[in-house]
Amino acid sequence: MLSIKGAYNPVTNTPECKPESIRAAVDEALRLLDGTHPVDLFECARIDPEVPVEDMVRTLAELIKEGKIGSYGLSEVNANTIRRAHAVHPCAGVEVEISLFSRHALEKGGIVDTCHELGIPVIGYSVLDRGWLTGQFKTLADIPKDDVRHQFPRFRPGAFEQNMKLAQCVEAVAKKKGVKPAQVAIAWVKQHGVLPIPGARKASRVEENSQQVELTDAENAELQEALEKFQVVGHRYPDLFAAALDR
Repeated sequence: MLSIKGAYNPVTNTPECKPESIRAAVDEALRLLDGTHPVDLFECARIDPEVPVEDMVRTLAELIKEGKIGSYGLSEVNANTIRRAHAVHPCAGVEVEISLFSRHALEKGGIVDTCHELGIPVIGYSVLDRGWLTGQFKTLADIPKDDVRHQFPRFRPGAFEQNMKLAQCVEAVAKKKGVKPAQVAIAWVKQHGVLPIPGARKASRVEENSQQVELTDAENAELQEALEKFQVVGHRYPDLFAAALDR
């Protein structure tokens, strides 16, 4: 299944969800694919504050009817927006950041609860929190100086050292279980009824992330204790992008 995001200007870092912009994004995706694969699911990368979500969905529904896309999804939306969009045309998926570090979507009556109520699959991205939950970072020196993660609040001096405490707890659970920290993090996301889409640059990582791992009650209790003990410091995105989240 091929899922594509679009209708977003990477130069200005702004969503562009007017009908002509959405259609242009879909047409460009189809041009690049050149018939090799259909666009099974298309998501506007963010909600455009200048376009009512109902109008956005109507455009996507037209594209479905025309056979250009198979379905549509939502990305970084709140529970109210999900309900508004779903009322216009059934939504095929909601993509949201979720991990042991980012748990806002699990709030009672929030994003995950709303999706489960409406029968919408939840797609979790950044389930390893940009590498925090892989066990590869020990100090800030482990991150190359030109790495974009230095721009993220959770990787800044002061926050990094505090957040390392939670990452180390996840690593300890993984070590006792005989698996990788990433596998524990992915298993935690999956048990909340979320489809995780962890990033990977190597085939070996894809295979590792795809292995089925189940957490025991004792392991979950240990992770919960760590979550309560070590508060995550820093927002999940830099200020430049924060305004487009949870809309």
